Amino acid sequence: MKHIYSILILLLVIGCTKDFEEINTNTNDPVAVQPSLLLRQVIYDFGEQMSYEGFTAGNLLGQYSTSLDFNLFDRHDLKSPQLGGNPWPIFYQNLRDNEIILNLSQENTAYTVYEGPARIMKAYMAAGLTDLFGDVPYSEAFKGDTETVTAVYDSQESIYMDEGGIFDNLDKGILAIQNYSGTIALEGDILFNGDLNGWIRFANSLKIKYLMRVSGKIDVASQLQAIASEGNFINDNSENAIFNFTDGEPNSFRLAQLRIGDFNNYVLSETMDEILTDLNDPRIAQLYQPFANSTDGGYNGLLNGIDASVGVSLADYSLLGTIFRENTGLLDANFMTSMETHFLLAEAAQKGLITADAESLYNTGVTQAFEYWLVDLPADYLTVDASLTNGNPIENIITQKWIANSINGYEGWVEYRRTGFPQLKTISASLNNDLIPIRMPYPAEEEALNNANYTEASNNTEGNSINVAVWWDE
Repeated sequence: MKHIYSILILLLVIGCTKDFEEINTNTNDPVAVQPSLLLRQVIYDFGEQMSYEGFTAGNLLGQYSTSLDFNLFDRHDLKSPQLGGNPWPIFYQNLRDNEIILNLSQENTAYTVYEGPARIMKAYMAAGLTDLFGDVPYSEAFKGDTETVTAVYDSQESIYMDEGGIFDNLDKGILAIQNYSGTIALEGDILFNGDLNGWIRFANSLKIKYLMRVSGKIDVASQLQAIASEGNFINDNSENAIFNFTDGEPNSFRLAQLRIGDFNNYVLSETMDEILTDLNDPRIAQLYQPFANSTDGGYNGLLNGIDASVGVSLADYSLLGTIFRENTGLLDANFMTSMETHFLLAEAAQKGLITADAESLYNTGVTQAFEYWLVDLPADYLTVDASLTNGNPIENIITQKWIANSINGYEGWVEYRRTGFPQLKTISASLNNDLIPIRMPYPAEEEALNNANYTEASNNTEGNSINVAVWWDE
């Protein structure tokens, strides 16, 4: 009887467990995310957050705008971000999500079409990260979905130049797209609507950008000439790597979603005011508003980094333009554009790195920049005030790129660090000994969560100093 009872128990257990996994699987909860959904999420989340980051914190560092609320970040205490100034988690969250797309593309032939875009996005985001911070966790940093790691900090040079790095991923991304022979469409692509040729043009424009960025460290002439000669880069505003914001929530530019008091914290900087005024540049009316106390509809900028002991009146300075709050449907999240590509090629030509007409490339960049910002180009702008040969040609090229990129993240500040242009000002009440910072500091959570690796990186930057140049800027 005991043996019969035991057999019955065994049969009962077998019967109950045979379909246990199937019974306990929620058929309404997918076990793996679709790469199309994740690609859309990565592009949108990174573009939306970095547009806001760049326009708040990045535009203070690049001196496009000045903060009225005695912002410590504007005074170059970069460890005290206010309304922006903390891009680290944005980069890492989206790089990790993008790595899932890349892994899926290599594990499942049905997802092969996603490999090229995932590699190109990885290169793009990795470059943005290392250009801000220098050495950062990279080769071990994107494994959080499979194991817990305290990632080592890779050198900026290796992130750019090594296998698996920025240039390697751009090359492999282009090759993956060129070799793709499947019929499955790329879905979730809010940059190019599934056009794989658009991704190749994007990658080639990024190669131009990053080759110029490291041009002070390595010989890039032959690589630049090859891309310029082939001509398969973003060449027209219709090919830009952008997605549009809307006038209303939830997809409006985030600055429009702030309470009006936060929006009114940002005014025209003295640096931008002087540059646009000297150029008789009508874009000032699109990017800023006449100050309230003006009697003639004029504009007035404020020197960055004001001291709390100095009284300022909002009515005396120009607010940001209505395009950034009431009419954000006219704005884009800007990843890479034709105007920026042409300015980079103009610089390369002016420096003799490629054989091309620098003035023609420059004029195209300026023309496309006015078109991008929906402002009519004055008939004499390129022959008088903004002529390439009116002063220092390199300064003119970089200054025009700086103006055009006022919604492109931290780009203006990064390019100032590389070129010294435009000539930014010593701020009003510096908390950094009147020095303009040349890197972002590692965030405090790195010291707590990744202490050993953080400590080494901190030691390599003189105690996480914001005045220590990154590799390409040394």
